[in-house]
Amino acid sequence: MKKKLLASLSVVVVLTSVVVAGAGGGGGSVEVGFSASSASSVSRGEVVNEIMNFMKERYLGEDLGEGPLGEEELCKLACTYFYRGRYPRTITTATGENVTIYKPLERVVVLNTDIAETIRVLGAEGKIVGISDTIKKRPAFFPKISKRPVVGGWKEIDVEAVLQLEPDAVFAYGNWPGPEYIEEKLPPSVTVVRLDFFKPKELRDGLKTFGYFLEEEENASKYLEWHDKYAGEIKERVAEIRERRGGRKDEPIKVFLDKSAEESVNERKTFSEGTGMHQLCELAGGQNIAVTAELVGTYPTVATEKILEQDPAVIVGLSRKGGYETDDESGLKEEHERLVGLPGFDNLTAVENERVYLIDSSVAFGPSYPVGLAYLANWLYPEEFEDLDFNLDLNPQAILQEYLDNFCGIDFDLTKHGVFVFPGTGTEG
Repeated sequence: MKKKLLASLSVVVVLTSVVVAGAGGGGGSVEVGFSASSASSVSRGEVVNEIMNFMKERYLGEDLGEGPLGEEELCKLACTYFYRGRYPRTITTATGENVTIYKPLERVVVLNTDIAETIRVLGAEGKIVGISDTIKKRPAFFPKISKRPVVGGWKEIDVEAVLQLEPDAVFAYGNWPGPEYIEEKLPPSVTVVRLDFFKPKELRDGLKTFGYFLEEEENASKYLEWHDKYAGEIKERVAEIRERRGGRKDEPIKVFLDKSAEESVNERKTFSEGTGMHQLCELAGGQNIAVTAELVGTYPTVATEKILEQDPAVIVGLSRKGGYETDDESGLKEEHERLVGLPGFDNLTAVENERVYLIDSSVAFGPSYPVGLAYLANWLYPEEFEDLDFNLDLNPQAILQEYLDNFCGIDFDLTKHGVFVFPGTGTEG
């Protein structure tokens, strides 16, 4: 009897919190025997009565005829009364699952820089109460967020550290950390939301939905206007280039995408379908040789001999040696020298024509990816995109400065600080 009473009390607490918080799926009406499409149609007494009927039948065994509302309907009813139809809100995650929240998110833990950056773009950085160590390491770019308590890394977290912060939600990549590190260890009261904002093709629609999820629709619209201005222009130009070339597939711009942190001389890690770098390459009008060579895996290993066989016209390496935290390009320079100096690479078309480039991850992914897209488009089609060097409408440095000034709220002068590409720095455009 004692256990049954405790169970009843725990459910009362849960349902009461739901009533105070709200719940459900998208702001529509709820069929509960009376209209729940507006707050005026539901009284406090009706909400309390439905909760009590639920408790009586489930825990006291009373037969109430047709029966009370289920838990989901109770949540929707509570949302209607307390949030006037603004909740529940649902988002489709990177795993394809729908996640629903039943009240505004006030305290969130963020496990990667892409989501942290997106939340700041949406004007909601004040909701972040916990971060990963990767965010902590970027104080120049995240001067406020980087001061939040660290709960672990992007691949593994300290669950106790997360629980101490009492978050409403934890935001993570689609695949990392695995469910065994988050969902299976956190209580149901903490919503886990998995988003892959490092993938350009997912970011636009994802950010729009995310703005709705966080009740920041206006800020989302402002960002998307900026995004479409630049990403849309590049997309149109790439399409025009292909049309002028008659869509000939015998003359593609073959690109090798290198994970520059790798030091092996016999084989390299690269990026294939399903990665942010592959999507960036496609958007810029390039043909990723990882796909044409039919390499297996998302981040496959490729022998240097295979790269020589494919003979890419352009090589783009992803680096993490630059960014906002340094003004020294020596790290990127060393990676570049190591890459072009690989055995046999002096015979590659890309090396012979000096078309080997490095781009820092800070402008390749997340909401600032249009900057990386502008760089790649210029590298792949230098003649067609030659005005990137002097036209402020498409100059990568100008695009990035505008992004920082309008969406990041930080004082950062790109003419003085930051290293984002090599050859050439972010301060040189």
